[in-house]
Amino acid sequence: RTIGSPGWLLVAWILTGVLTVVGALSYGELAAMMPRAGGQYVYLREAFSPLWGFLYGWTLFLVIQTGTIAAVSVGFARYFGALWPWIADEHYLVAPIHLSAGYALSLSTTQLVGLVMIALLTWTNTRGLEYGRVVQNVFTTAKTGALLALILAGVLLGWNHQAVADNFGSLWARRGLADGATGPSARTAFGLFVAICVSQTGSLFSADAWNNITFTAGEVKNPRRNIPLSLAVGTSVVIGLYLLANVAYLVTLTFDQIQHAPDDRVATATLNVIFAGAGTIIMAVGIMVSTFGCTNGLVLAGARAYYAMARDGLFFKSAGRLNDAKVPAWGLVLQGVWAAFLVLPRTYNPETHAYGNLYSNLLDYVISAALIFYILTIAGIFRLRQTRPEVDRPYRALGYPIVPALYILGAATILLVLFVYRTATTWPGLIIVLLGLPVYFAWRPRP
Repeated sequence: RTIGSPGWLLVAWILTGVLTVVGALSYGELAAMMPRAGGQYVYLREAFSPLWGFLYGWTLFLVIQTGTIAAVSVGFARYFGALWPWIADEHYLVAPIHLSAGYALSLSTTQLVGLVMIALLTWTNTRGLEYGRVVQNVFTTAKTGALLALILAGVLLGWNHQAVADNFGSLWARRGLADGATGPSARTAFGLFVAICVSQTGSLFSADAWNNITFTAGEVKNPRRNIPLSLAVGTSVVIGLYLLANVAYLVTLTFDQIQHAPDDRVATATLNVIFAGAGTIIMAVGIMVSTFGCTNGLVLAGARAYYAMARDGLFFKSAGRLNDAKVPAWGLVLQGVWAAFLVLPRTYNPETHAYGNLYSNLLDYVISAALIFYILTIAGIFRLRQTRPEVDRPYRALGYPIVPALYILGAATILLVLFVYRTATTWPGLIIVLLGLPVYFAWRPRP
């Protein structure tokens, strides 16, 4: 609805793919150079200062990692509700307790399932890396298979000549636009440019967390080789699958059906066309597999960043200790407790009497903040080439300096557009980051 044409929809996903893969290819130099637990926190600390590392870690713990864990776990619960109707947002165990005109606390059956999932995966990962690795491998394989099955079903079983003619016969014709939703109308060239940049918030979020493997670098075999390789291969495969999934939607559904899919669930609408009513159940199972594996990966990786911060005296000391299973158990517990808390608050609209989720707002706020830290991290490659040229670099950023510079330029352009045309979500994100400044100066170790 923001972009208004099948062709520009695919272009938006291609742009996401180019940015993500280019970022990963550049990021690999830092991962090979500093194969230590903590990932992006370590790179920002070494390239700039402990302050920048802390601001990233602060935002990661406060919202990015924990907010995503909360969102994905509740997403799992909502799709579970398609199989078991008792699980629903409106089925309250504790009715909303209003804290103010716009906020409340509640416990629905959906929230309860999300909490149980967070607790289960946190406990599993405290038992040792092997447990988390097995869960991750099983569910990553399963969700990749599910996405491939969706693509094949769309192309082989869902092929709709009317949809193909509608979408590919008028690939660039703009229709069904939500004019003014993102600023200038996408009917103009500049408006289309703004719309594509704004649309990146969704596609970049779906491709985010590609850097989480670097958080566990201290536990990866031959990290100087395997981490850059996994970054490049992983991002390329995922983006390729996402792009093919959109092609599957376009050959199965008309563009109007895509724009107005119930609850914006285009994949479910696609499978409902192919399997006549069973699509909701099939998609629910696929999403549950995907979200369970995604949550496990987020839980496993995040605690390693807090471990590195704690070792530097910038986080709770307990998070910097390993348990008998050689994992930062207290970091996992603290992350789990905060993520669980973020599941409980609700937003409330007095006019519609509708409830939302606080973490959804928080995640909107930090999309821009995450881009800031990605830009700084890639810029760190240039800085470290100047300040620490003697350090061994088993892998050097492909196409340096042009490729990393292109990432910085592209991401900075999107960020600028978001700050101008998405002020309601981008500026609060910056405020969340800046709130870490007084915390850093209060917490940092004294000489």
